[in-house]
Amino acid sequence: MFKGKMDTDQPKENHLNITKNRSSTPEGNELRQVQGRTPCSKFKRVHSNFKSPLQVPGSAKVSPEEEVSELQRRREQLDSEIALLEAEGYNVEELECHIDKLHEYNNIKDIGQSLLGRIAALRGTTTRDLYSHFGLDLDD
Repeated sequence: MFKGKMDTDQPKENHLNITKNRSSTPEGNELRQVQGRTPCSKFKRVHSNFKSPLQVPGSAKVSPEEEVSELQRRREQLDSEIALLEAEGYNVEELECHIDKLHEYNNIKDIGQSLLGRIAALRGTTTRDLYSHFGLDLDD
């Protein structure tokens, strides 16, 4: 731990902890005010409080009871939608299998796109040209 004397000769103004520093510029030495850690920031409110992007401005906080009630209402709504889909002949297990196959298809397609990109880079051409070369449709 440092036990030396602190330099208290720097002037401090207001509560913003602004200090005057000398800086060397092409025009010569001049005084400039520096605030906090970002002296050259173009933003006016650099030191403002953090605002979460998840919070909607002006939204009122709800009580835990209201939140539980809203979640129960949402669950009932989703259960009724599921019952409607099952009445139309949809099966949850079948849908899950279909979704898994779509994920596998998308992974394979991404690998194919990556390979086409590498081949195009090696040949010095575009992937668009390779699609026509390999007989692929651009919508594939």
